[in-house]
Amino acid sequence: MTVTAQTVQTAAARPAAARRPILVAASVCLLSFAAFWAAQRAAGVSMIDLMVYRAEGETVRAGRDLYAMRATEANLPNTYPPFAALLFTPLTLLGVPGMRTLATAGNLVLLVALVRLSLRLVGGGSATTVLLAAALAVWCEPVWTTLRYGQINLLLATAVLWDLTRREGHRWAGAGIGLAAAVKLTPALFAVFLLITGLVRARGAGSPARNPWLRQAGTATAVFLGATVTAAAVLPYDSHRYWTRMIFEANRVGHAEDTANQSLRGVLARLLHTGDPGPWWAVAAALAAVAGLAVAVAAELRGERAGAVVACTGTALLVSPVSWSHHWVWCVPAVLFLAARGRVRAAAATAAVFCSYTLWWVPHGPGRLELAQNIGQMTLSALYPLTALAALVTVFTLWRTNRSA
Repeated sequence: MTVTAQTVQTAAARPAAARRPILVAASVCLLSFAAFWAAQRAAGVSMIDLMVYRAEGETVRAGRDLYAMRATEANLPNTYPPFAALLFTPLTLLGVPGMRTLATAGNLVLLVALVRLSLRLVGGGSATTVLLAAALAVWCEPVWTTLRYGQINLLLATAVLWDLTRREGHRWAGAGIGLAAAVKLTPALFAVFLLITGLVRARGAGSPARNPWLRQAGTATAVFLGATVTAAAVLPYDSHRYWTRMIFEANRVGHAEDTANQSLRGVLARLLHTGDPGPWWAVAAALAAVAGLAVAVAAELRGERAGAVVACTGTALLVSPVSWSHHWVWCVPAVLFLAARGRVRAAAATAAVFCSYTLWWVPHGPGRLELAQNIGQMTLSALYPLTALAALVTVFTLWRTNRSA
């Protein structure tokens, strides 16, 4: 058989043609990230939370009281468990400009990882899709605000999703959730979700069976306790103070009615025009926790891991006393889940909500202006929780549809 020059040229051209989409996507992603970085610098972002993290590390190294610490011109306190402060000590070895650059670059890399894991969760996606989705996701309000403050939300979300996209029986599945919960308590709800799922499956199995949920919940709990005990050994006074007092002082973080607080507690505070919604929030949070976890467990047991994750995430953000807008970086997997399940309009609407920055259109800032919001302003400043509730309904609907099929 004769091989012509044209055949050779055609075969050589195929790899180049196959690489072209990913090269274009990589270029688009880099340009988007570069524009984002320039916009953040032009806006003079303070990265104020990153400065607080650095101050926590300095406080640990100096042996001072971690929860008496105040940092930055805003006089901000430490609100995280002591284990987080141990992790922040390396920040003290960096100069402030270098630390800010490293934090920004690291968060952009973590955003790509979050998109990659989110696509794996919903069934997969090419490298081209990952890069293009990341190029768009960087402009949504939770991601913008995360980088603006130098927050760790993308790191925690990536750690949790790493766990939830491992193969069944993976040795370290659960470790990411445990570490994330030791740094910031909200991810602990994922361990509760896994525990309940495992218990329901064990009860319905009728005979001994593999139960990866209980194993993963156990790993998460063990890692959380290990990290917490380590912190207690190094920082005994601070650990005792946090777990016996500070954990119960939700108002120490900020005013409940702050428009940036996108939890049910924040919504009720603005709705009732009070800084303390009291038992109303307790009842609403309890109902949301029961309903949200029920939807998540049902979806998980039907094989819809992605829907279960979206339901559990929405529930955690709703019931937390304070869910700042930058905590909602979980909108990225939520949008990709809706799109992957054919709910294109819902995905577009959800993306529009998180890219609209509408919660900042209402009166806010010094003077507790949120306490006097009208109904339209309260609606705008409640769009994230409303979107989470809509996502729960969507997951429930998909579960019911699949069950009937």
